[in-house]
Amino acid sequence: MGRAIFISYRRDDSEGEAGRLFDDLVRAYGENSVFMDVAGINPGMDFRKAIDDNVATCGVLLAIIGQQWGTIANNSGQRRLDDENDFVRLEVASALKRDIPVIPVLVHDAKMPRPDELPDNLKNLAYRNSVELTHARWNSDVQLLTKALAQYVSASSATGTEPIHATVPVQLPPANAPEAKESAAKSSKTPLIAGISVVVLLLIAAVVFFGMHRSGTTGGNAPATTAPVTSSGEGTPSGPVSSGGSSPAPLGADTLVGAWTNSDTTGLNGLKRLEITDEADRLTVHAWAQCQPVDCDWGAEPATFDGQKATAVWNLTQEKKKQKEARAEEEARVATVTMVPARGMLHVTIANRYSTLKPNERQFDFVRAQ
Repeated sequence: MGRAIFISYRRDDSEGEAGRLFDDLVRAYGENSVFMDVAGINPGMDFRKAIDDNVATCGVLLAIIGQQWGTIANNSGQRRLDDENDFVRLEVASALKRDIPVIPVLVHDAKMPRPDELPDNLKNLAYRNSVELTHARWNSDVQLLTKALAQYVSASSATGTEPIHATVPVQLPPANAPEAKESAAKSSKTPLIAGISVVVLLLIAAVVFFGMHRSGTTGGNAPATTAPVTSSGEGTPSGPVSSGGSSPAPLGADTLVGAWTNSDTTGLNGLKRLEITDEADRLTVHAWAQCQPVDCDWGAEPATFDGQKATAVWNLTQEKKKQKEARAEEEARVATVTMVPARGMLHVTIANRYSTLKPNERQFDFVRAQ
C-alpha cells in the first residue's frame, strides 16, 4: 500500500515546520505511512505525471501554509502559485481533483487564502477546514492533528504503543502443548544452567583474586570510585557514562536564557549576538548578524526546545545587485538556527536556504556576554 499521508510545503516558506511535523507523524504512524517531497524523478520523465502518481497513492494531503505560501515569486517576478508547473500547485490540485481529503495546516500565524487569491484549480482549497500549528503549543496541536488523521491513516510500522500485526506468516506453538514434554524440556536445561553458573562464579573469583593481588604488589590504593568517565576533548572529564547507551538527561530552558556573543570573528551575515528569554514557558530568541557599518537586526522569533537543543527559524530577505544590471532584486532566505548548550557554551548551527542560491551551513561557538 502507498504512503497514507502526503505533506506538501514550500521550502522557502515552511521547511522547518514541515520537517518537524514529518518526524512527529513518522513516530505516530511509521515511516512508510508518511511521504514528503517528490524525489527520484528520473531524467526524461514527465514530472507532472510523477507528482500525480505519488499523490494518487495517499489517503490525505496536508498543505503546510506559511505567511509567504501564496506570495513567493520566482526569478522572473511571477508569483509561483500562478505557474501551472509549480510543484506545490500541482500537488494540491491533484489531490483536489481526485477528491482526496486536503487539510490546510497553518504555521507562522498564517491566514487561509481567499478564493480570489487562488488559481481556478485551487479555489476549493479556500473552503477546506484548516488546523493551526504554533511553536508555543506544538505538541498539543500535533496530538490533535494526529488523532484527526486516524480516520485516513493506518500505521505501517511499530512506532507507537499499538499492537503490530504480522504481514508474513508466523509459526505459532500448539494451543495445548503436551505437559510431559514441557516438563522434560525444563529438566533438560537445569544441568546446563547450573554448569554455566559455576563457570561464571569461578571467573568472578579469579578476577577478584588477581585484582587484589595486583593492588597488593604495587603498593597503591584502590581508586575511590570506579565509575568510567569520558574525556570531553579538552582534558576535562565529562562525567560518568551510562552502560546502557541512553540519551543525555534533558536540560532546563534556563541553560539557554541570557545574552550570548560569538566567541570568534565572523564574516558578513554571520551571527554575532543572541538574546534568549523565557517568559510564560515561551522561549524567544533575538538575533543580530555581523554587517557593515552596523549589525543587522534579525528580530526576535519563537523557539522550540526539546531538552537538548533549541531551534528557531527566520524568514529573511536581502538585496543583491546583478553584475550586468543596475537594478537590485530581493533574495529570499530562510535561516534555521539550532542552539545546543554544552559546558557553559552555546554551539550554534545556521542552515541557510535561498530562493536562487545553493544552501549552506555555518557553525559557531557562543559564550555568555560579559
